[in-house]
Amino acid sequence: MKSKIETEYNDQGSAWCVFLVFLKLGLTSFGGPIAHLGYFRDEFVVRRKWLDEAAYAELVAFCQFLPGPASSQVGMTLGLMRAGMPGMLSAWLGFTLPSAILLALFALSVTSWGLVIPSGAVHGLKIVAVAVVAQAVWGMARTLCATVQRAMVAVVAAGTALAMSGPWSQVGIIAISALIGVLWFAPVRHSANAIFDGRITPQMGRFLLSLFAILLIGLPLVAQAIPGPLTAIVAAFYQAGALVFGGGHVVLPLLDSSVVSTGWVNNDLFLTGYGAAQAVPGPLFTFAAFLGAVIDTDHAVLAASAGLLAIFLPAFLLVLGALPLWSRLRTSARAGSALAAVNAAVVGLLAAALYQPMWISTVHDWRDLAFVSVTLAVLIIWRLPPWIVVITCALAGWILM
Repeated sequence: MKSKIETEYNDQGSAWCVFLVFLKLGLTSFGGPIAHLGYFRDEFVVRRKWLDEAAYAELVAFCQFLPGPASSQVGMTLGLMRAGMPGMLSAWLGFTLPSAILLALFALSVTSWGLVIPSGAVHGLKIVAVAVVAQAVWGMARTLCATVQRAMVAVVAAGTALAMSGPWSQVGIIAISALIGVLWFAPVRHSANAIFDGRITPQMGRFLLSLFAILLIGLPLVAQAIPGPLTAIVAAFYQAGALVFGGGHVVLPLLDSSVVSTGWVNNDLFLTGYGAAQAVPGPLFTFAAFLGAVIDTDHAVLAASAGLLAIFLPAFLLVLGALPLWSRLRTSARAGSALAAVNAAVVGLLAAALYQPMWISTVHDWRDLAFVSVTLAVLIIWRLPPWIVVITCALAGWILM
C-alpha cells in the first residue's frame, strides 16, 4: 500500500508533486543554466512526458527571449503548466532553496572559517554537466532537426553563437531563425501541447509587465529615499535580475558593479562566492543569497532572503506578463513554420554552449575525455538516474584529483 507522500508525488497535477520533483532537481542539477535545460528535458520530456520535444524547445525559446535566468524561467513555466500559480511557486521553491540555503551557509562559513570546496569534486560535477548537455543536444537534434532545412538552421545558429558573444546574440539568433522559418519553411502545424494557453489573461499580463517597469524605475528611488542595506540590496538585485540576458553567468558583471565597485563586498570574497555558486546545484542566481549574507552580516538571513527574492522577482513578472503575448503570437498563420526554425536554432544554441564554455573549460586531456565518455554511456546505455551519476562523479573527481 502506497504512502500518502508517494501518492501525492505521483499526482501529476498537484503543487506538492511539482515541489518534490523540482526539489530533487534542485539538489542534483549541477553545471549551470545550459546543463539545467538538459536535466529538465530528461525529467519532463523523456521520463515524465509532461510535454514533447517540440513543446519543450518552444518553451526554451520563449524564456530565451526574456531577461533573467532562462533555466529557472523554464522551470517556473513548467510548474505553471502543471498546477497553476501554486505550481509555479512550488517549482521555483523546490529548484532554488537547496542552493540558496547552501550558499547562505557558505557565506557564514567563509566569513568565519575560510571554508573552501575541493577542486576535484567541482571538476567531477563539471564532467557530469558536459555529459548531460551532450545527451540533451543529441536527443533534441534527432527530433527537431530531422530535415535538411532544420539541420542547416541548427548548424548556422551554432556557428553564429560561437562567433558572436554577448548577451543579445541568443535573442538575435532566435529572432532571425523565426524569420527564416516564415520565409523558407513550409507551413507547419503546432504541437498539440498548448503549453501556456489560458493561464494568464491579457489584462493581467499587461498589469504585470507594467508592474515590472514600475519596480525597475521605482526601487532605486526608494533606496535613495530610505537608505539602508536592505533597500539597497533589493534595488540593486532587482535591477540585475531585470536587465540580464543570457542566463546566470551574464549576471556577474552587473552584480560586480553593484556590490564590488560600491565597496559592499571585496573582490576576493565576491569571486569566492561565485565559485561556490558554480559548485552547488540549482540556479546561479542564488549567488544573490551569498552576497546578501556577506553584505549585511548582522541580519544575514534577512539580507540573503531579500537579495534572493529581489533577483528572481523580475523573472516571475516577465514570464507571467509575456505569456499571453506568446500565446497569441503562436496562433498566427505562419507561426508553425517560425517555431520549427526556432526549435532547430535552440538545438544549435545548446550545441554551441556545449562546446564553449562547457567543453573548453572542462575537457583538458584524454583522461577528461574518457571521464565524459563513460559518464555519457552510463546516462544513455544504462540510464542511471542523474542524481546517482552526479554523486558518483563528484566523488570520483575528488579521489582522482
